[in-house]
Amino acid sequence: MNEQTAPTTREAIVLLSGGLDSATVLAKACADGFQCRTMAFNYGQRHCAELDAAARIANHANVLEHRVVDIDLAVFGGSALTDDTLSVPQAPSEGIPITYVPARNTIFLSYALGLAEVTRARDIFIGVNAVDYSGYPDCRPDFVAAFETMANLATKAGTEGDSIRIGTPLINLSKGEIISLGLSLGVDYSQTVSCYQASDAGEACGQCDACRLRRDGFAAAGVADPTRYRQDAMLG
Repeated sequence: MNEQTAPTTREAIVLLSGGLDSATVLAKACADGFQCRTMAFNYGQRHCAELDAAARIANHANVLEHRVVDIDLAVFGGSALTDDTLSVPQAPSEGIPITYVPARNTIFLSYALGLAEVTRARDIFIGVNAVDYSGYPDCRPDFVAAFETMANLATKAGTEGDSIRIGTPLINLSKGEIISLGLSLGVDYSQTVSCYQASDAGEACGQCDACRLRRDGFAAAGVADPTRYRQDAMLG
């Protein structure tokens, strides 16, 4: 009878969007000794530039594998990131913004959980942040803790006492602190794409909430902003 043996190295699944935060999380996980598999999603978002960025970042990090999962969150609608009839806001708004994608992080983490069970990884990392963020409900510590509890109730690994952990190393950091951490780990932020409505070449609009938070973060960190902006970008 062939018995499974415990893995000799620590493997992790890292959700990699191609943006600033997820690139930092990947660098942190690698620095902490994890061998990483990365997962990005083609979910019906406005552009694919972030997927190109995710592939570049994963390749540079020499991950075990990089997967792009095709799903269609546009079938639900309700978000300016998946519905072309809704405009991306050009200024901060009150409450949860229209760029929130219903159930996105719940779905993404569920896919990562499935891959973790198959590969026997016991750590999943996601770049959620509850300090300098847009107010999305699925970026809060309470959500992450609840998902981790569910993951260990819903999986073979969890019920056998081999707990799965959801790692959120950026959750209590400001954007400036995230950038400082990433720079100390060698992250090349010029290769990342954060803009909600980037061009096909990955050039940022300079006006959306993601662009504003990113730009303010570089200013707070006291370093030059390496973002490539569109020619018509209005920086304020």
